[in-house]
Amino acid sequence: MKLHIVLHEPEIPQNTGNIARTCAAIGARLHLIEPLGFSISEKAVRRAGLDYWDSLDLTTHPSIDAFLHGIDVRSIFPVSTKAPRCFTEVEYPEETYLLFGKESKGLPEQLLQRFPLQTVRIPMAHNQRSLNLSNAAAVTAYEVLRQHRFADLETTGCPVSFSWESFL
Repeated sequence: MKLHIVLHEPEIPQNTGNIARTCAAIGARLHLIEPLGFSISEKAVRRAGLDYWDSLDLTTHPSIDAFLHGIDVRSIFPVSTKAPRCFTEVEYPEETYLLFGKESKGLPEQLLQRFPLQTVRIPMAHNQRSLNLSNAAAVTAYEVLRQHRFADLETTGCPVSFSWESFL
């Protein structure tokens, strides 16, 4: 199982830092599509105290087209509040790319139109705009990992399958 978290033009460094920590913890590759709303220079990362940055599998891309080049588009799953389908209703492939938009605007409409059958949403209360980006990335990433029985993750003490019948 290879999981990729993709941030399209992220704006808030704290969100990206939280997502980077999640990626490091679960072994996912983080893709950042420029322009970024902050610096990820060595000096900026050190000043922010991101001690896990060295263990992060990070790739930056100058544009969405550069990112998409050479990727099987069937493995890309945009996450948007505009999607008709819940993120738990999808069977994620062995290699999955979860694509998130910038905090202020989400993903561009033309990008969502390229993946109409793969775009998914996270349920939430009526009239709420959206979840925090780092929370949305964590929630969806763990669903992909759950479907693949948390491959390559330490699961000692955590049953990879659950049934209430085992408690009865």
